[in-house]
Amino acid sequence: MRFPGTWMTESESVIYRVVPKCACSTIGQILYYSDHGQFFDGDIHDATQGLHKWNQGHSKPIIAASVQRQSAYTFTCVRNPYTRILSSFFDKICGIQRNGKRYRGNMVPLLMQQYGVTVGGSDDINDFDQISSFRRFLLFARDTIRFYKPMAPDIHWSSVSGHVSTLISGGGRYDHIFWTERFNDGMQHVLDHITPPHAVDLARVPRFNESEGHGPKRAHPVAEYFDDLSIHLMHEIYRKDFDLFGYDANDPANKMPVTDIDLDRVHAELHR
Repeated sequence: MRFPGTWMTESESVIYRVVPKCACSTIGQILYYSDHGQFFDGDIHDATQGLHKWNQGHSKPIIAASVQRQSAYTFTCVRNPYTRILSSFFDKICGIQRNGKRYRGNMVPLLMQQYGVTVGGSDDINDFDQISSFRRFLLFARDTIRFYKPMAPDIHWSSVSGHVSTLISGGGRYDHIFWTERFNDGMQHVLDHITPPHAVDLARVPRFNESEGHGPKRAHPVAEYFDDLSIHLMHEIYRKDFDLFGYDANDPANKMPVTDIDLDRVHAELHR
């Protein structure tokens, strides 16, 4: 079985299914600290030691065995689809990445040519119509997710339920799924259920937002980016995310969950 996006502490105290744009940098740093008593110096996604990761060959059999035995506490973190897709747009489409280039090379020029998206110049990335460009990007995201055209969907805007399902389809089971919007409560619940080599004081943990500063600041309230057509598209591509993780599909202004997450239902719905 394959378990993409799965991380595990070297002490095998806890397994985490990474979901992009859902506090994954902060969670990864917390897991690293829980084993080593210090945070990783840099972006935790770049760490090649100190955490087992599925994309590291030596970690795969260790992660697979632990997932299938269900021997380690297993969790993930989810986010409101409206704020997550906006975050992906400003970071990955509008932003200049750490290497000084646009994300995924020719993707932004393709968006500009085929969808009429504008992102501003490299000297002034704020100088563009954010709302119009985002709505055009949303059409592109829908096309990648529903039709795999003009390319396969990117991990940063493919559905949260799709990410979460890979561990379930491989025979794993989540002990806890919590909301980014209630991060402290959710992460503390995880910490209360494991006994790592180093205790974590969540109140003293900084927030590691590695994408901060990549792109322009959002200039408008969330709801202003979503007209009736945009809301329809969000329903079309993220229906399962809204439904399974308790978010309001009809009110982009309400980022908070409105119903609890039913773990049994999540496992039943996402088992393939």
